[in-house]
Amino acid sequence: MTMVDKADPGEVENDEPTELALIEERKFEKRRKIEAFVIPIGTVICLLIIWQIGVRLFGVPTYIAPAPSDVGETLFSQFPLLLKNFWPTLFEAVLGFITGNLAAVLIAIAFVHSKNAEKAFFPIAVFINTIPILAIAPILALIFGSGLTAKVMIAALICFFPTLVNMVRGLQSVSPQALELARILSASKSEVFWKIRLPSSLPFLFSALKIAATTCVIGAIVGEWIGADVGLGALILDATFNYRSPLLYATVFMSSGLSVLLFAAVTIAERRIIRWHT
Repeated sequence: MTMVDKADPGEVENDEPTELALIEERKFEKRRKIEAFVIPIGTVICLLIIWQIGVRLFGVPTYIAPAPSDVGETLFSQFPLLLKNFWPTLFEAVLGFITGNLAAVLIAIAFVHSKNAEKAFFPIAVFINTIPILAIAPILALIFGSGLTAKVMIAALICFFPTLVNMVRGLQSVSPQALELARILSASKSEVFWKIRLPSSLPFLFSALKIAATTCVIGAIVGEWIGADVGLGALILDATFNYRSPLLYATVFMSSGLSVLLFAAVTIAERRIIRWHT
């Protein structure tokens, strides 16, 4: 009985530092999350204040650089118009995102399984990527017309190359030991692909998808510049030519919000799919 009584305080003493360490770790993690949220928001607010004071202090004309208060007022008053043009751009960007990335993944798989295909077609992909999107957009408009197809193709093309490069690298990043083990176990090519190559390539793929989530919006807007009556790109042109700077800035912020929305969607999908990746 005496030995048990002497052992209990020792166990409590050994548990207390662990519990204190866990509490401190939780406090640190909570503080880190708050700082990660507060610091960017605080920086944006400070920049907006500087912008507001600078415009009023130096008397900058509204048609050149409207004050943030004017942009905010336009966002509120013209929100139905902005929302009306938001949906077509979202639709075009998402279709382009899916089309471009799906094509890139399929071609990357073909490159990994056929070195001759990679040697033959990868330089062509590099060459196409060197052409500025503003230069190739009119060509696509001539081929596909000024309808939805051209805008989707432009958005897909701007997403294509980063995903192709990252996916090829991801599929080739499998450790030689894993491939050797699969060979010893007589695994088929499909088993190697689905159980080894594809899981190892997912971090590379999602890194590319995050980039594509923002660039597909650029592609959709460029496509609308070539020829469109609705969409954020068309609204940007209309506001620019009519010197409606507050509406122009509000539309640009709306476009940025769309990019952030798609980026956040890809990030959430990454966290749910790649649970083993830190």
